[in-house]
Parts: sequence; C-alpha cells; structure tokens
Amino acid sequence: MKELIEYIAKSLVDHPEDVVVTQTSGNRPRLELSVAKDDMGRVIGKGGKVANSIRTLLRVAAERQGKQATLDVTEP
Repeated sequence: MKELIEYIAKSLVDHPEDVVVTQTSGNRPRLELSVAKDDMGRVIGKGGKVANSIRTLLRVAAERQGKQATLDVTEP
C-alpha cells in the first residue's frame, strides 16, 4: 500500500524527490503523505478531490488484503 501511494504522489508532483510516505503497521494501517510545499495543491486538488481519490484507491488496495487503511496528507 505504501508503494501505491508513493507511485501516485510522485506521478502528480513537480518534486518527486520530496515525496515521503510513512506507514504504521497493524490491522488498520495509517499512512502519512508529505510532499514539498509547492506541490500541496497538486496532491490535495480542488476541493480535496485528488486527495479523496487517492484515499479511495488506498481503501480498495487495503480491502484486497483484508485490512482497512487511512491516509493523512501532512504539511512539510
């Protein structure tokens, strides 16, 4: 799941080297996505649509593994 979020985020931003995804383990993993300050708008999207779409893809990937996962986009 971590690799999926990294791939999506790096595809969206101008500074892919600044993409950092951290993951906590457990039955309900929590992923935190951090990107460069200039790229926050690209990851969040207008009205949060892009971030919500990424969360949907994460939920589907987690569900395939029999888990639940959440994604937080954090300020750098």
